[in-house]
Amino acid sequence: MGQVTSRDGTPIAYERQGGGPPLVLVGGGLDDGAENAPLAGELSGRFSVYNYARRGRAGSGDTAPYSVDREIEDLDALIGEAGGEAFLHGVSSGGALALGAAAAGLRVAKVSVYEVPYAIADGMAAQWRVYRQELDALLAQGRRGDAVALFMRLAGSPEEAVAEARRSPVWPRLEGLAHTLAYDAACLGDGRPPASRFEKITQPVLVATGDSGGDPNMSGLPDDFLGLAANALAACIPHARRTSIPGQPHVADPKAIAPLLTRFFEE
Repeated sequence: MGQVTSRDGTPIAYERQGGGPPLVLVGGGLDDGAENAPLAGELSGRFSVYNYARRGRAGSGDTAPYSVDREIEDLDALIGEAGGEAFLHGVSSGGALALGAAAAGLRVAKVSVYEVPYAIADGMAAQWRVYRQELDALLAQGRRGDAVALFMRLAGSPEEAVAEARRSPVWPRLEGLAHTLAYDAACLGDGRPPASRFEKITQPVLVATGDSGGDPNMSGLPDDFLGLAANALAACIPHARRTSIPGQPHVADPKAIAPLLTRFFEE
């Protein structure tokens, strides 16, 4: 375990595993680093993997006011700790943050992203705007559980899955992370890939998806929602490569995605 201090004084907690070129894993919504831990272990045979808790999560601080620029500064501090340059792999909304860091000029060698949920599918842009308004209102009222449920519904979870999650032992941990849903929303902006920013990315970028359309916990999403988002994202990045991993859900099996990432980063 380690800790770095971001530019605004916020402590950022991370765990380092393995040896080799540095690779920073950037988690998505309601993840405090635990979700990426198995992938870190899988990649640690070839890379020095830095799996960190984004600000406001687990052992990392949460200096107000929040801004995406401060999250990019967190990544800058981690890259400095790793030796001054690193690969980035971002999952879901963490992919948008990783790409934002590359566009901002951080010393990133390559970037891979997996299933960044931009609202490209028909009707999703309006739904995204409503979600952000409702999320802000719920968090302002301290209704953390309702905020998590709102997020799950946006992600396509049926009502029975939301109800089951509320009864599960992990629900208190999810409620503890509820405020960071606003941070993930900020990373995704208006729900569309910011082409004018991402076209500045000069590094090779891997844009990957699985087959989340077959995930029963995301059954409420439009057909190929994440595939359409990935296509739009790849179209605005100059050196992007689009790929898919058949049969993988939104939380991919580390043994399925690690070989793909290893090949891409070692090319």
